[in-house]
Amino acid sequence: MAAAQADARQGGVMSAPHSKSASTAQPPTRGLILLLSVATGLSVGTQYYNQPLLGLIADAFHTGADASLVSTATQIGYALGLVLLVPLGDRIDRRRLILLQCFGLILAMASASAAPGLYSLAFASVLVGIFATIAQQIIPLASELASTDSRERIVAVVTSALLIGVLLSRTVSGFVGAWFGWRAMFVLGAALVLLMLLGLAARLPRSRPASREPYVELLLSLFVLVRDERELRRASLTQSLLFFGFSAFWTILTLLLQGPKFQLTSSAAGMFGVFALVGVVVAPYGVRMAGESAGRIGAALVTASFILMIALVNLVGLVIGAVLMIAGLQISLISNQSRILAAAGSARGRYNTVFMASQFSFGAAGSSAASFAWRTGGWTAVMAMAAAASVAALALQIGRRHKSRLDAQMASSTHREFTTQEKQK
Repeated sequence: MAAAQADARQGGVMSAPHSKSASTAQPPTRGLILLLSVATGLSVGTQYYNQPLLGLIADAFHTGADASLVSTATQIGYALGLVLLVPLGDRIDRRRLILLQCFGLILAMASASAAPGLYSLAFASVLVGIFATIAQQIIPLASELASTDSRERIVAVVTSALLIGVLLSRTVSGFVGAWFGWRAMFVLGAALVLLMLLGLAARLPRSRPASREPYVELLLSLFVLVRDERELRRASLTQSLLFFGFSAFWTILTLLLQGPKFQLTSSAAGMFGVFALVGVVVAPYGVRMAGESAGRIGAALVTASFILMIALVNLVGLVIGAVLMIAGLQISLISNQSRILAAAGSARGRYNTVFMASQFSFGAAGSSAASFAWRTGGWTAVMAMAAAASVAALALQIGRRHKSRLDAQMASSTHREFTTQEKQK
């Protein structure tokens, strides 16, 4: 692998002259793990605050479904942050990078709260998305801080906090928006990030960068990975297609619930995040039970959820559909991400950048396409579009299984031929 080979040639570990160096032999304390987990959940949650508020934003700016531009802009920003900022963690001290991103996120949230119009809010939302990638800096830092024995457990805790932040951010935002207005949520978000910044500045240790490659070469290595690593391309495209539908669902859900059919408040849309936590809880068990079939089962569950929500457009159907969708998405995510990271070698950060950036690019496309589908065909069109994307993802997973079987058969045939030739000798 080009990136891994470059690391091997140019790598070497740079020392950190800080008393709280990540090189310490002592494992991180429970307090530090808790701080990292809270920071991960809070930072990733900032990009989802706007989704339950889209109906309120549409009313404030008299824009209708065009308010989904805010969600699209945030996800575009997150994809940009993944590509432009996350690889920097392989080159410079992650502590410094995380603190700078916290400061940028505070300014972006404050700007969003004061936005005078839809387009200025969309611009501020791009910045929110860019700086919200703090979470993708914290996860590799947590892995670096952990000892070999505790690494899996610590990374699992921090990753779980990320998922909880994604889901509960909508719930909190929905309630705050319903009681205090949409601008209040961005003000609250800025205040929470400020508290997070103070805590991280006091406790966060320095990291030891693993690469000495110049920034431009780090970025160029991403394209090399996409070009050369077929399994990375397949896993990224599969998960991105599922995330396309996930994003479409959450972007339009608030408009559906606040529309004439249900006439609910923004807090009702936020409550779906609580229900969806069930899917997060059951996903790890689903992966263990499914084994090698986890990717296919996950994609099948997501597909089934969208079909169900076409047939049952009521609160019960939407809740069940949301749980199935989250469970399937997470089962597929765990399966695909584990597979690519196992093959990544020393280029895990950049593998993860490609994997995550592709998802959020498709997420932005899903939000934008959902807005068009909502205007032209309503909820049925949105869910049909999401189902089509998940069917494509399922086809990729089935195709991978078929190719794996062929490869296994060819390897077995080659082995038999070799054994026969040896016996003849």
